[in-house]
Amino acid sequence: MRKNIRLCGSGGQGIMTAGYILGKAASVFHDYQSVQTQSYGPEARGGAARSEVIIADEEIGYVGLTETEYMMVMSQAAFDKYSFDLTDDAVVVLDPNLVPYAEYEGAIKVPATQIAEDLGNKIVANIVMIGAFNAAAKLVPFEALEESVKDSVPERFTDLNIRALREGEKYVEEG
Repeated sequence: MRKNIRLCGSGGQGIMTAGYILGKAASVFHDYQSVQTQSYGPEARGGAARSEVIIADEEIGYVGLTETEYMMVMSQAAFDKYSFDLTDDAVVVLDPNLVPYAEYEGAIKVPATQIAEDLGNKIVANIVMIGAFNAAAKLVPFEALEESVKDSVPERFTDLNIRALREGEKYVEEG
């Protein structure tokens, strides 16, 4: 099993953090192998950003994506730039308030920014999205993702981030 995953959005949205958390959940808190790479434009804040994660149940020999089977999207510019290699049956999860013109049939729309604002801080929209994305794509066990979040965010923000993660998962599961 090999899962080719792309998370993308704008610099400053926590895309790199979300990729790091997902990869860590797979390889530290579960028994998968994972590798995570990232890139962003020279403008960093506001420019297109992406984090690519490969999760596998065996050694990963090539760390690049040859096609994207799973994609989480948090900006229209990122969708436009990084959706070129989506497979026909890719799982795509996006925030419709940030990606209003996604041309991908079957995309799962999660208003992550609104959910995060309802929780009291829109800064956790990336965590809402990773919870929803994982629920839709079945990438790693939820418990592994939860442990990764706890291990990756500052202690004073742990409760907020865990609530965000659970709200994202709940949004997809309750459909």
